[in-house]
Order: sequence, then C-alpha cells, then structure tokens
Amino acid sequence: MAAVSLLICDDSTMARKQLLRALPQEWSVSITQASNGRQGLAAIRQGLGQVVLLDLTMPEVDGYHVLAAIRAEGLQAQVIVVSGDVQDEAVRRVLSLGAVAFVKKPAEPAELRRVLAGCGLLVPSPGPFSPFPGADQKIGFHDAFRETVNVAMGRAAALLAKVLGVFVQLPVPNVNVLEVGELHMALADAQVGDQLTAICQGYISAGIAGEALLIFHDSSLADMARLMNREYSEHSNMEMLLDLSSILIGACLSGIAEQIDVVFSQSHPQILGEHARIDELIRGNQLRWKKTLAVEISYSLENHDIHFDLLLLFTERSVQRLTSKLDYLMT
Repeated sequence: MAAVSLLICDDSTMARKQLLRALPQEWSVSITQASNGRQGLAAIRQGLGQVVLLDLTMPEVDGYHVLAAIRAEGLQAQVIVVSGDVQDEAVRRVLSLGAVAFVKKPAEPAELRRVLAGCGLLVPSPGPFSPFPGADQKIGFHDAFRETVNVAMGRAAALLAKVLGVFVQLPVPNVNVLEVGELHMALADAQVGDQLTAICQGYISAGIAGEALLIFHDSSLADMARLMNREYSEHSNMEMLLDLSSILIGACLSGIAEQIDVVFSQSHPQILGEHARIDELIRGNQLRWKKTLAVEISYSLENHDIHFDLLLLFTERSVQRLTSKLDYLMT
C-alpha cells in the first residue's frame, strides 16, 4: 500500500520535532515539513499533503488562512489542527473551515493516534519501524522556549476568553535576550504615542526568577470597563487591571511551569508607572532589568479596540536553569 503524504506545517522547529516523535511508528507516511502557511499551501498544491498537521499561529500566512484557501481552491487535504490556541471559539472556527479534528499542543502520542485512527487516516506499514527523519534533530534554546511560551500563551488566552466572553487574537511570541536599551526599542511599537498603565508582578522558582509586566494602553480602558460591566473610574480601573493581570500572568506562568516541571511563587501585583509613557517605565526600572531574557506577547480582543502587552522578563541567571529544564526537549 502506498505511503500517505503527510505535511507538518508549523513555524516552530521544536513543534515539528514533537509531532514527529508523537507519530505512530507503524504509520506508513512520506513526510514534508513547512515552516509557515505559505510554504504549506505550496506543498498541498503539489500533492504533498493528503494529511496535514497544521498550526494556527504562524507568520506570513496563519492556519485559518490555510484552511480557507484549501476550501476555496478545492484542494484534497484532510487537516488536523495542532495548536496551542485552545479557545473554544478557535476550535469551532477551524472545524467550520473544514478541519477534521483539533489536537492541543503539545500533542500526546496516544491522543494523536486516537485522532488519526478515528479519522480513518492511520494506514499501518508492515515494518520494521525506524524513527521518522528529523525526530532526533537538535533544537536551539530560543526555539524550544518560544514554543513552550506559545503553548502557555494559548492557555492563558483561553481562560481570558471564557472570563470576558470574547475571542482573543494571538500573536507569534517574541523571545530575545536584551539589554535594557534594546528592550526599550522592542517596546517602541507598543507605545504609538499612547499613555500606558502597567502592572508588575515578580515570580521565582528554584534557579529561575523574573518579573512579569502587563502593559495596558490607557485608550483601551473605557472599552475594557464596558466589556467587564464595570463603572469607568480611576479606582475601578485599577481593580479591573489588577484582576486581569492575575488571570493573564498567573495562567501564562502556570502554563510554562507545567511544561518544564517547576512551581512559581508569585508576589502581589503592583501598579507601576500609572499613566506613564513607556520610556519612563523603562528608565525607572533599568537598574533592576539590565540584561534580561524577554518574552513579549501582544494580545488583542476581536471586535474591540483593546490591546495589551505581556512581558515576561527573566533574569540572566535564569537562562541556565531554563536550558537544563528544556534539555530533554532540545535533544
């Protein structure tokens, strides 16, 4: 029996490696990999994607657009979405666009096998079996940690979506080691001449420490208050932002901790630089930040003029511990 042409489409090398390791070893497949939706569509058009394992959050062309293009062009591909965006609405949308199933990241081998078998896609090979090409590829720290953050980000968004009754639009997270000056530059786009309010919350585990900074544009506060059925006032706004910070920061840190098997202790959130501009926020904290492993996630709420940026700033010393915790994923 001819091998099934399988396309794995994900911008993360780490995610693609995890999928290769999770595939049933007896599955008779020929594998193609794509690092974004544009490459993925080109492969499908060439007949290299009878079955597609598709990520949603990707640069250039995301998974939603890939699904829409497959339907519009009448391409022959059975798509299983494998994503860290686990919002109920995300699952509903991909199924309505023609995906045959949804699997949350990181895909567990047993769950992936169950889904493939349930969709009638698991065609066994007579053997002997050997690891799929690329399953043993060595992964760099940044890619492994960015994928870990991506999964945590999706879980945090799902919780926020349930609390607010909205669809949270997710970006590709940025992960970089930055000097404080570089951090200022990285946040320049977040300012856009706007006034900002930031919530700061420290966190610590064995060998890992840092600060989470959740930055709100003041122009979004009135819309946020209406969405949460709150009275728009100085006092209630601060309570509202503290509540949202607890949800987002706590869920994101919890998602990271679960994947790398640590437990974070968190300090009480504090309002930092209320109604300050971003340069004032950074200048006031540059002695503490210096060099940092910076994770930047820009959230926005669909159909609302509401945007906020979550920064996770890990101390330079945390990198060694994080590397050791991720080592089993990278090798």
